[in-house]
Amino acid sequence: MEVNRSYRTVEEWEAALGAQVRRVRIGRNLDQAGLATLADVSIGAVSNLERGKGSSLRTLISVLRALGRTEWLESLAPPVGVSPMQMLLSKQRTPRSRVRAGRRGRPDPEPG
Repeated sequence: MEVNRSYRTVEEWEAALGAQVRRVRIGRNLDQAGLATLADVSIGAVSNLERGKGSSLRTLISVLRALGRTEWLESLAPPVGVSPMQMLLSKQRTPRSRVRAGRRGRPDPEPG
């Protein structure tokens, strides 16, 4: 049974991110001490991150930079751009509803 990823708890996200970091670290033939040195964080910080046991944003960023995975960070906050379609739509004026001028001072016509 597959877990719907949009309904993960914070703890599940921490564990999933930690597991990904661990896989990349091992794929680069690094131990936790080596990664900690490259990222300029403590070994305990790397261990906590990989085990999904709480980590600071600073540690996550430092570790991802050391692993050469800054594209993960970029995918979290992609640059905001305006699409040509949005520009076109913003330039189009919405038609205003016309309001008829009232008949001021004129008596209503007699019913017939």
